[in-house]
Amino acid sequence: MIRRATSADEAALGRMGAALMRVHYDFDRQRFLAPGKNAEAGYGHFLLSQLNSQDSILFVAELQGKVIGYVYAGIEPLSWKELRDRAGFIHDVFVESGARGRGIATRLVNAAAEWLGAAGVPRIMLWTAEPNAPAQRLFQRLGFRPTMVEMTREVSAR
Repeated sequence: MIRRATSADEAALGRMGAALMRVHYDFDRQRFLAPGKNAEAGYGHFLLSQLNSQDSILFVAELQGKVIGYVYAGIEPLSWKELRDRAGFIHDVFVESGARGRGIATRLVNAAAEWLGAAGVPRIMLWTAEPNAPAQRLFQRLGFRPTMVEMTREVSAR
């Protein structure tokens, strides 16, 4: 079941958000934020802070009464800096490893896309870590196309 997140989901959101942080940090320890000791509490608090925003949405996926996935998306205003019009942006998609392969991520992304579409955004964007091929395949199956390549260099690399 996919439903809107509530404040009662804070612990589950924090656990999954911290897991997402760890996955990204393991991809590239220089690029991504280190999870730290209180990642679960910090991420849970951050996601809860988005619940009452008119420009963001959090959906969770439940399986047998347990929250096993979430999507966090928002509406971004026109950006001259990024050379884009107003757009929807999917910030996070996470499904616990034991629940993957059941279409849950697809349902979460589609729920966010439906919400963003109802808000009238002309397109939906997202970022995915370069080494995360399974996520890229999922997003391409859902109609997303590559448009930009982020490149990172440490200042000390000269």
